[in-house]
Amino acid sequence: MTDSKYFTTTKKGEIFELKAELNSDKKEKKKEAVKKVIASMTVGKDVSALFPDVVNCMQTDNLELKKLVYLYLMNYAKSQPDMAIMAVNTFVKDCEDPNPLIRALAVRTMGCIRVDKITEYLCEPLRKCLKDEDPYVRKTAAVCVAKLHDINAQLVEDQGFLDTLKDLISDSNPMVVANAVAALSEIAESHPSSNLLDLNPQSINKLLTALNECTEWGQIFILDCLANYMPKDDREAQSICERVTPRLSHANSAVVLSAVKVLMKFMEMLSKDLDYYGTLLKKLAPPLVTLLSAEPELQYVALRNINLIVQKRPEILKHEMKVFFVKYNDPIYVKLEKLDIMIRLASQANIAQVLAELKEYATEVDVDFVRKAVRAIGRCAIKVEQSAERCVSTLLDLIQTKVNYVVQEAIVVIKDIFRKYPNKYESVIATLCENLDSLDEPEARAAMIWIVGEYAERIDNADELLESFLEGFHDESTQVQLQLLTAIVKLFLKKPTETQELVQQVLSLATQDSDNPDLRDRGYIYWRLLSTDPVAAKEVVLAEKPLISEETDLIEPTLLDELICYIGTLASVYHKPPSAFVEGGRGVVHKSLPPRTASSESAESPETAPTGAPPGEQPDVIPAQGDLLGDLLNLDLGPPVSGPPLATSSVQMGAVDLLGGGLDSLIGGTNFVAPPTAAVPANLGAPIGSGLSDLFDLTSGVGTLSGSYVAPKAVWLPAMKAKGLEISGTFTRQVGSISMDLQLTNKALQVMTDFAIQFNRNSFGLAPAAPLQVHAPLSPNQTVEISLPLSTVGSVMKMEPLNNLQNNIDVFYFSTLYPLHILFVEDGKMDRQMFLATWKDIPNENEAQFQIRDCPLNAEAASSKLQSSNIFTVAKRNVEGQDMLYQSLKLTNGIWVLAELRIQPGNPSCTLSLKCRAPEVSQHVYQAYETILKN
Repeated sequence: MTDSKYFTTTKKGEIFELKAELNSDKKEKKKEAVKKVIASMTVGKDVSALFPDVVNCMQTDNLELKKLVYLYLMNYAKSQPDMAIMAVNTFVKDCEDPNPLIRALAVRTMGCIRVDKITEYLCEPLRKCLKDEDPYVRKTAAVCVAKLHDINAQLVEDQGFLDTLKDLISDSNPMVVANAVAALSEIAESHPSSNLLDLNPQSINKLLTALNECTEWGQIFILDCLANYMPKDDREAQSICERVTPRLSHANSAVVLSAVKVLMKFMEMLSKDLDYYGTLLKKLAPPLVTLLSAEPELQYVALRNINLIVQKRPEILKHEMKVFFVKYNDPIYVKLEKLDIMIRLASQANIAQVLAELKEYATEVDVDFVRKAVRAIGRCAIKVEQSAERCVSTLLDLIQTKVNYVVQEAIVVIKDIFRKYPNKYESVIATLCENLDSLDEPEARAAMIWIVGEYAERIDNADELLESFLEGFHDESTQVQLQLLTAIVKLFLKKPTETQELVQQVLSLATQDSDNPDLRDRGYIYWRLLSTDPVAAKEVVLAEKPLISEETDLIEPTLLDELICYIGTLASVYHKPPSAFVEGGRGVVHKSLPPRTASSESAESPETAPTGAPPGEQPDVIPAQGDLLGDLLNLDLGPPVSGPPLATSSVQMGAVDLLGGGLDSLIGGTNFVAPPTAAVPANLGAPIGSGLSDLFDLTSGVGTLSGSYVAPKAVWLPAMKAKGLEISGTFTRQVGSISMDLQLTNKALQVMTDFAIQFNRNSFGLAPAAPLQVHAPLSPNQTVEISLPLSTVGSVMKMEPLNNLQNNIDVFYFSTLYPLHILFVEDGKMDRQMFLATWKDIPNENEAQFQIRDCPLNAEAASSKLQSSNIFTVAKRNVEGQDMLYQSLKLTNGIWVLAELRIQPGNPSCTLSLKCRAPEVSQHVYQAYETILKN
């Protein structure tokens, strides 16, 4: 019968029976009993009560029984440290056993018992095992040192175990060397400054000798250690590469990747003129190709690593395009990764082959894959100029298939091709316009609108096409709305007489009817530009655009160099450095490739600045499309400078007052409304530099601090649920400290004493900052009021709802909701420029809008009331009779919330827009606003 019988018992009173069996004189019975104990432990039953009885079974020659007892000991030593000391004698004895398996078993278990009290007793046995004659015991002891170092680093250093470990690197047995390297690497990672692995050419030589003879995991430890070594010159680097190269033909893919990592690092030091450099490039390709014949999961890991290698050294795999062609039965994640590498390897030599393959993929059934294939055709056109024409005709063929998602992706990539090769392929615009009605995805609609706006002079009915989009303006996504606004302004600048009504319509929709601040800001900027200086507007909006780069998704070079050092690890799969996903950052060391030697020709040495840019000066970055606030931030926010009025533009562009006075209130300057036929723009009399000065006019309406709003006490725990104890309470925040104001009432017939309170983990880490102080016993019908100070440094766990707080006082459990405004901190006022930049930076989908009804306050009163609860007004303005308050607040855990509060005098309802990087708090911030404003 198999061991499964031990897992099927469900008897009661089992512990007592097992105790008797463990103390039996019969060896077989003892062994059976220990097996039953281990089975119970495995399924999660608590058998710690049997600790002394199981430990007594350690005194045995039977290796199987000893292993089981040690397994039990590892599991329960932490919960029974005093009992675990009983086992120390046996360890000491077992470390001197004639059987090396028992000696190794004892030392392995010692390392796994993480109990401080025992560690010092284990030093002597460990010292003996590190110098044991049997290599199996020595290799086990080496790993034990790393485990002991994790428990008590000081003890390991004082006992000189680290020096013994370093000596083991010179051991005659390769497995001992590998484990010593693994242990030292582990310790060095947790103490980056310790310089434990002080490698020199002699020790490197020993490691390379051991490399040929140890197991595959031993080889990985040694290769990873070699990767951290810095050769003194290119000759040493070449010598190491020559001795590591045979590992490329290993059957284990992890060994292959570790060898590739070492070679990729040391190739940096080799001159490209060397014959050996070319040989090495040729040797690297076959093992990488072989990795792609493994199962899909391994293929994916290999592909992610190959993606990095191809970005660093595309010449390694430039002749291996065919292995990256997609097979029909590849999983989607492998297909997409192969596609990415195909594009990276595309060149003039293989582009015909690649395009034929991509065209085939575009007719597959997997929608995601087809989309990526169509995009890939566009990327090939941008990367290989000679193939652009062929790519465009391929895309046109795909558009003719009329498959909706294919058409949409094709239009998105054709837009990029127009950006890369202006005035070359515009003849296809007519074909694109035929498919206008079938576009339903925001990105495709935005791309089509951009094409129509950019080439409006070539499209006879451009105004009709754009007008058709304008009909459902408010239902479009932000991306489409912004694109439509810009396209219509471009059209107006190209054909002013025909599109006057259209541009007024879109500016009105963007500035007056839209809730999106990005859209409003762009609308106002265009409006002001068009009404003050049409020539300047033309220069800004129709400026020549920079050509887009060939590879837009390459990993940034310094990050790529760091990731090359992590080939074969999780970082190479995520394409992120370990610091981005390892919590706490302990043991995370930033790695980089070695500098190129003087003999090797680097493309651009770090000492020389790129030509054309003075040293120390950063090249200009072209702001991304949609970078609205970039312009706003450049406006002069200083005091008005007196100067002559601006000269009116001599260009007659259907000189219309586009502003109609609507923008004056925002910009400052004279509040002057022009008659409908005025030929001079209304706000030209505005002093230069008035900028957004009155947008940030905070001289009025900032209230004085009068203490945060406190809600009346509510009953949290009724007497009937708590044996006569009634608890009422509320939360307060004063001068930066939060407290829970409790009222305890004894409605029972006996005296109550010894009160204590405990909070469960909650969203913001609220916890008592001091014990609950009830100084005298609580007599029947007596009430006592206590203020319990709270801190926000407790354990955090996201609750539902977010502001739920579960407590237990004495033995009674209750739950309450705390108002979020007690967590608003006093330094929550954001700088104006920072407010603008942050509002723009937070994605639009994070914006939430709420209505606060029955709130008849004016802007000054609302601002003052909110400021007393740490909601600060950053800016204030009046638009068409509506008061707009721009506000910021900060929570105790560092989350910022930005708000726009719109108050219409005479209207009891106001509108609140909130933007935050953690959108789940918005609902609770709104509730806080409502509570504060209405009380």
